[in-house]
Amino acid sequence: MAQAVQPIIIIKRKKGGHGGHHGGAWKVAYADFVTAMMALFIVLWLLSSSEQVQKAVGGYFTDPQGKGKDIGNGLRGAGSESLPIHRDDMKKLKEKLEQAVKDTGSLEKIKDHIVITVTGEGLRVELIEDEKGTFFGSGSPEPTSYGKDLLSTLAEEIGKLPNKVTMEGHTDSRPFAARTDYSNWELSTDRANAARRWMQQRGVKADQVTQVRGFADQSLRDPEHPEDASNRRITLIIQYQKQSGKPEGKEAEGKTAEGKAPEGKPGEAEKGTGKPSPGHNDAPAKSPEAKKITPPQKEPDGHKK
Repeated sequence: MAQAVQPIIIIKRKKGGHGGHHGGAWKVAYADFVTAMMALFIVLWLLSSSEQVQKAVGGYFTDPQGKGKDIGNGLRGAGSESLPIHRDDMKKLKEKLEQAVKDTGSLEKIKDHIVITVTGEGLRVELIEDEKGTFFGSGSPEPTSYGKDLLSTLAEEIGKLPNKVTMEGHTDSRPFAARTDYSNWELSTDRANAARRWMQQRGVKADQVTQVRGFADQSLRDPEHPEDASNRRITLIIQYQKQSGKPEGKEAEGKTAEGKAPEGKPGEAEKGTGKPSPGHNDAPAKSPEAKKITPPQKEPDGHKK
């Protein structure tokens, strides 16, 4: 009897989907690419920024806690608003403060009583009174609603700067007759101090105001009319910030444009360093044709020719 032939069974296995987990290596590479692009854009932005911004960014990485004296310390917010204002930047700050006053609707009626000028001491902001008392009531050291609105607007802008501020109070020559123990000296000082307190509550830093001065009627705005209301005023002086390596005022006297002392005699030492001045050697160069000159020697007594 013939044996039955068993059929041949062929099993075909199909591979479906992805054979296995490929891992997340591509994510690491993509993250590195994005980081490199971000670093590139930051470098391009720094290259196109001003020198002050570059120093500010460098100062932050040098001293991020802001305990040193670098220009980048104490930055608040973004942009260059918190950078120190130097002599060349005062006109821009003047325009910015004037625009801030215009943008405040409540100050539109009294904008003529606000005078901003660039002086040798800094940017001077004067709040000039009228007969009705625009910023302070007659004989009162407390600011009015107009005065509070204006001081708040100024405090918001000045508080962004590291520049120091001086507050001054002035009165006219009319004697203060309401009290016998109170005069224009106390009134002018109290008004300047009240302006300081209000501004520090609205944005000016605690250590930003360096002086509060009361002048009474000793520094009149209109000396020909000492009792005129325009002599009553509050003055804010935003002081200049000295540029690094570029002394201003008296410190710049006797120095050249490159910040070096003027050249004097060869070999003359710099003051305070004990080193010879730049560009001069310790000893003068000898000429190859120079002859050696010996001073005449004094002959001993008793051997004259």
